[in-house]
Amino acid sequence: HMLAFIETLAHLPRSEAERHRVLALMQQQASRMQALVADLLILAQLEGSPRPAGDRWLAVRGLLDTVRADALALCGGRHRIEFSGGADAEVAGNELELLSAFGNLLTNAIRYTPEGGRIIATWSWRDDGSACFEVEDTGIGIAREHIARITERFYRVDGSRSRETGGTGLGLAIVKHVLQRHGGEVLVESEPGKGSTFKLVLPALRVRRRAASNEPLAA
Repeated sequence: HMLAFIETLAHLPRSEAERHRVLALMQQQASRMQALVADLLILAQLEGSPRPAGDRWLAVRGLLDTVRADALALCGGRHRIEFSGGADAEVAGNELELLSAFGNLLTNAIRYTPEGGRIIATWSWRDDGSACFEVEDTGIGIAREHIARITERFYRVDGSRSRETGGTGLGLAIVKHVLQRHGGEVLVESEPGKGSTFKLVLPALRVRRRAASNEPLAA
């Protein structure tokens, strides 16, 4: 695509408006390529690195503050986004990896939820001592036959839809990899037209309770 755009600009006469349109398309393609390379590098690093340490404890509230700020910036007020839980929690692992996994879920929810929709991110404890970070949206949903494969690299539920949203096709593969490296799993529930719920379950060995912070989530 990029070479075709360059050839068009180099050899065919164009009005100023047409040149601006072609340059905008080139910029869009370059941004997609940059995002794809970045995600490929993340996957390569995940595959080539030892498992995250089990004794480096991170405050979950801090992780959620960061993810929330990024989500609100990406959303730009188009959706209602709510966060809850995590004030009494710590997780043992790699901060950048966990931020990437949590952030990818919020990014997907924003991309596939129409304007005015609702996205709820929740940290909760499970009866067996494990914990769950859950992102629920009121988006377009995923048909049952696709759910088992959406964490595969480059798997597309709908190619044109993914191109429109700017996805690389690697976000959920990164999420799955990060969770596996932390001994956890990814669970997905969805219904077309009604929305999706993604759950990242972290094992009891990787999470622990601490004194709850009374500070509100960062704005």
